[in-house]
Amino acid sequence: MTPTDPPQLTVRSTADLLSAVPYLLGFHPADSLVLLAMRDTRIVFVARGDLPEPGDPARLREAVEYLAAVIRRQGAQAVTIIGYGPAQRVTPAVDRMEAVVQRSGLMIFDALRVTEGRYWSYRCAEPRCCPPEGTPFDPAASTVAAAATFAGHVALPDRAALSRQVAPVEGADREAMSQATVRARQRLLDLLAGAPASDPTGIRAIRSAGLAAVRIAEGRHRARARLRDDEVAWLTVLLTHLDVRDHAWERIGPDDWQTALWTDVLRRAEPGLAAAPGGLLAFAAWRRGNGALAAVAVERALADDPGYSMAQLMADVLNGGLPPSALDESWVSPVRRGRRGRRTTDPRRAGPGTPNARAARPRRSRAPRRDWRPSRRNAG
Repeated sequence: MTPTDPPQLTVRSTADLLSAVPYLLGFHPADSLVLLAMRDTRIVFVARGDLPEPGDPARLREAVEYLAAVIRRQGAQAVTIIGYGPAQRVTPAVDRMEAVVQRSGLMIFDALRVTEGRYWSYRCAEPRCCPPEGTPFDPAASTVAAAATFAGHVALPDRAALSRQVAPVEGADREAMSQATVRARQRLLDLLAGAPASDPTGIRAIRSAGLAAVRIAEGRHRARARLRDDEVAWLTVLLTHLDVRDHAWERIGPDDWQTALWTDVLRRAEPGLAAAPGGLLAFAAWRRGNGALAAVAVERALADDPGYSMAQLMADVLNGGLPPSALDESWVSPVRRGRRGRRTTDPRRAGPGTPNARAARPRRSRAPRRDWRPSRRNAG
């Protein structure tokens, strides 16, 4: 599922709306169920889920109930439901979603199926505006696509293309990083060996080195420069220490260079060292409203370390549909300091329900219940 704070695009027709969806998600959906939560005339939340395989009603029910629960927390008044794929897969999912949404008291603005450059409306039985063969549309020709591109938004071909943006580097780049990481590990051993007697565990030395490494990395990327292999390797080794990881975490803002920084570090990190940069990228992407990138970053982090608590926390944030606009209102920093400089809780134990992880859920919609049923026809 991909929640986002969507970019501002003006839509004037169904074709415009469908042309905007890839830019709201960050990629062109396929075999997907997409929900657009709306308040007044604005799209306030976008969620996407994979269509369950045919013949699996339990999985379909679970997927639909889950997406509907996320949408209910957004304070929306209406929902547009869009299924991408063949009718035999889309129609059962849309039917189920419509029933669940109506029980929630939300108005359904439209329910659509999209495939091969055509769309069908499940809520229109008028052949003049909704022909049985579907209505053709060209997203590339839409003014919405032009406006989105001009504003700097990108729609990748599919989710796999998004995953490739955070995939590990290969070939000569990987070999160079492997050698740099060996040097970084030895550098850490030397740092610990040279720690003063007043720092017997070397924690203060590691923290000092880590803070310096984070500042160097931020300065390079702020200036649009690339970190050297030894700098990336040193940073990834230091990020395994929570004080360093937390320092980097609390410095992440909505700037685009921060997303670029942690994407670069994640891609170049050696196996076993990718969880921290993956979690940091997830947070940076989420702060910028790029829920799709945040989701694939979480996947990379958990693939590297399935028990990594920061990645699990970010997965809960994404799966719970918490938009980045809620950050200033309800997010408690995982490294917030107490009056005497102590952490209020241990971030290693941060998770759903702990003070550091707790984020107030948006209020449920109080839109009046609408019990009317739409007319239905075979959508393709």
